[in-house]
Amino acid sequence: MLTIQVTRKLRDACALFLLCAVTVPTVPAQTVPTFFSFDNTDGASPYAGLVQATNGDLYGTTYGGGANNLGTVFKITLMGKLTSLHSFDGTDGANPGAGLVLATNGDLYGTTYYGGANGEGTVFKITLAGTLTSLHSFDGTDGANPYAGLVQATNGDLYSTTTWGGANNYGTVFKITPSGTLTSLHSFDATDGANPNAWLAQATNGYLYGTTSGGGANQAGTIFKITLAGTLTSLHSFDGTDGANLQAGLVQGTDGNLYGTTYNGGVDSSSCAFGSCGTIFKITPSGKLTSLHSFDGTDGANLQAALVQGTDGNFYGTTYGGGEFGDGTIFQITPSGTLTSLYSFSSDNGYNSRSALVQDTNGEFYGTTWYGGIDGDGTYLILSVGLGPFVGTLPTSGNVGTAVKILGTNLTGATTVTFNGTVAAFTVVSSSEITTTVPAAATSGTVKVTTPSGTLSSDVPFRVP
Repeated sequence: MLTIQVTRKLRDACALFLLCAVTVPTVPAQTVPTFFSFDNTDGASPYAGLVQATNGDLYGTTYGGGANNLGTVFKITLMGKLTSLHSFDGTDGANPGAGLVLATNGDLYGTTYYGGANGEGTVFKITLAGTLTSLHSFDGTDGANPYAGLVQATNGDLYSTTTWGGANNYGTVFKITPSGTLTSLHSFDATDGANPNAWLAQATNGYLYGTTSGGGANQAGTIFKITLAGTLTSLHSFDGTDGANLQAGLVQGTDGNLYGTTYNGGVDSSSCAFGSCGTIFKITPSGKLTSLHSFDGTDGANLQAALVQGTDGNFYGTTYGGGEFGDGTIFQITPSGTLTSLYSFSSDNGYNSRSALVQDTNGEFYGTTWYGGIDGDGTYLILSVGLGPFVGTLPTSGNVGTAVKILGTNLTGATTVTFNGTVAAFTVVSSSEITTTVPAAATSGTVKVTTPSGTLSSDVPFRVP
């Protein structure tokens, strides 16, 4: 059985796991409780997903709400206690549509769609304690209105896209240093794509891969790759049958392929807007695309979020619409394309998810919904599929001597850290963080941490170039 539960902080002495439970027949032994309902004062309409920080808490943004109704940055514990860290006021940004990225310096970086000196959006950093610094205000020529969040590349710089602006007003790719120096790398011209809305992903070959919502040979969106220096190559133009209008970025699977979603396109279905419901696909780093699944409305529709690969090797995601009640779904899909619907959202709880799920090192998946909850301002949720704890590394690659943060759960008392079997010196900073360096003679492979409760392995292999 799948159980959904809704709660609100300080809500009339209701117990966290006992309030408003309803039961829906679905995949056995899976739980999707909504831990927290936003009430506008602490934020509203979370567009993006969450990120786990070094202190073990999860951090995110809301598009609206807060002191000025222009959006917020918040943190939330795994047990659902939310703390508002910052309310945007327009001068420092407004309406963040993207989530945050944890940089190697321990700070969080993000973007806002509006606001700043020119009203065209901003890039900012914020400490885990909530001190926000505006790094850049877009002016149109260097891009405008970034919907996408940032990714920190192997060179230490942060990369992303803007939906509008640039030389042709079709959006841009840019990089920004952690201290705030921005460089425009590429302006889209519609033939190579238009209006990117999504994060970039750095693949193991060093290229950044991204998507556009429009443009290309058929004006239905594209996939591209770009070097860290800014040389862009178009890899695929969608034609509707294989998907259209990409709103989300790509994720590289453990098999080396890149996986993604489309908002429209695929097999025709009268139950969806524009006659199609969206797709899931994979594409090789060189550009060969394979359609894995076309939604038909009953199993979900109109994907706005990226996929995440769980430690079981399967991918997990959400749809904005479709499902049993038309309010979106949570699903699992294998790398070969077998899809299982896990849950259908309904207006009784959180619904219309635009955000990717994130797997915390405790093994659970966390996400947000745009609408729903007690006040209708969106929710925070958890998905349990029975996966165990693991550790993550920041960064996920580096030469011998590179400083590495290991994130996890219950790391206190750790006795051994190894890089593909090579022992490394380390310091336990807290129950959620270990610091170490890549040891001499280390080779690419799994990082393992031995703790009093067992040995934890990294979710992805650490690469030693």
